[in-house]
Amino acid sequence: MAEQRQRALSTSGEALYEILALEKGATHDEIKKSYRKLALKYHPDKNPDNPEAAEKFKEINNAHATLTDLSKRNIYDKYGSLGLYVAEQFGEENVNTYFMLSSWWAKGLFAVCGLLTGCYLCCCLCCCFNCCCGKCKPKAPEGEQQEFCVSPEDLEEQIKNDMERDGETPIVLQPTNVTEKTQLIGDSHRSYRTDS
Repeated sequence: MAEQRQRALSTSGEALYEILALEKGATHDEIKKSYRKLALKYHPDKNPDNPEAAEKFKEINNAHATLTDLSKRNIYDKYGSLGLYVAEQFGEENVNTYFMLSSWWAKGLFAVCGLLTGCYLCCCLCCCFNCCCGKCKPKAPEGEQQEFCVSPEDLEEQIKNDMERDGETPIVLQPTNVTEKTQLIGDSHRSYRTDS
């Protein structure tokens, strides 16, 4: 298996122009003309035994697709292939925001604001004392019981016991044939029974 060369993402925005043998400020017509010339030269049908020509043809097509799309070209000219990668990940409309927030001054401003307001310290202390240590966790008022977890089996058993204690027995059988009748007895105490 042929080893693919790994490319680093650039911020200069010149490699696609070099593939098409153009200068960075080339017009749309110059891009189109150069693409046609190089596409004919490196087309796989004209070079069937040359895998390098097929790779070059793919690079030419990629460069042409990027440079003829106005929004991608603007991103590429401003931020290079890294900008195209960011546009692919976060959307073309978020590229400027990404690069603004990843600049050194934005990171510095975030750090200074966090230190001046004590926000980092506050968040760390709240997490440690409430979650890790539990020493500063608010206590329940006196007279109220602490919350605790009950397993579903225990809760089901407790409900059964409460119903039996109150004289209500849960219905556990369904009528087995059509001749059985279910009755509702009285208004005061309702229970469901089947005639046997």
